[in-house]
Amino acid sequence: MRNWSLCGDFIRECRRQFRTTGSILPSSRFLARALVAELRKPRGPARILEVGPGTGSVTAAILRHLHPGDHFDAVEINSHFISLLEHRLEHDELFRRHRDQIHLIHAAVEDLVGEGVYDFIVSGLPLNNFSATQVRRIFRTYDRLLKPGGTLTYYEYVWVRQIKTPFVNRHARRRLLCLGHLVDRYIRAYQFRRQRILANVPPAVVRHLRFPRKARPERAPSEKAAPTLAHPAGVRAPAEPRP
Repeated sequence: MRNWSLCGDFIRECRRQFRTTGSILPSSRFLARALVAELRKPRGPARILEVGPGTGSVTAAILRHLHPGDHFDAVEINSHFISLLEHRLEHDELFRRHRDQIHLIHAAVEDLVGEGVYDFIVSGLPLNNFSATQVRRIFRTYDRLLKPGGTLTYYEYVWVRQIKTPFVNRHARRRLLCLGHLVDRYIRAYQFRRQRILANVPPAVVRHLRFPRKARPERAPSEKAAPTLAHPAGVRAPAEPRP
């Protein structure tokens, strides 16, 4: 019953803000399992960031694979989803069990401060809904926030850009073409693994990227501002990284 309720919340929010939601249904358990594949490998305590947790379907999969000593931040720009996640922290047994390890941040990921903060980033952002300029900024933010050797995992729906292209106007077609070229460059340069997930609506490809150990790109202007706090008791900025 709870899953149906979460689906209803997601669908309603999708109708209100499709650009930042990007799907009509939450991620399936098969997609969620693929997105946390790197967390299931043998590892020590880690700092983990989830970007765009939505109703928390992938968040729950991450929580199932948290280790003692892990620190888990979830950054969400949608205030309705933040409220829903806060409710789950109070009433969902899995979320309550890890309450001391998870921190909600009401902000855009580009507004997070710091360099080399996280070992793992799991992203649910609908990149195909953004411009190439925005996606480049997001990837640069991921590169800045990841520790050297850290892993970025994200997904995209199969053939979305190719299917959309014949049915949109010239401006939208150009946006999709530029976006495709940009994302393909990142995939060719940094992807070390991919997984096809057919048991999802729509089917998806999960991509695992690792950026090279190099100097971080220039900071974006948005780094100067701290993340917006939705609720001082449970939603706050990420702690400073330990030396």
